[in-house]
Amino acid sequence: MTVFVYVNTSKQVGDAEHIKVFANQDAAEKWFEENDPEGVAFEYEVLE
Repeated sequence: MTVFVYVNTSKQVGDAEHIKVFANQDAAEKWFEENDPEGVAFEYEVLE
């Protein structure tokens, strides 16, 4: 299983808006369309 992670570098570490984790690519793309069209999320493996 993988997730997509977005880091907002304009926010401080620990701020609720600093990191977004998306369950799938569709969720990430929808969020980007509405909130940050220039943003990018990176895919990461979830460790068990």
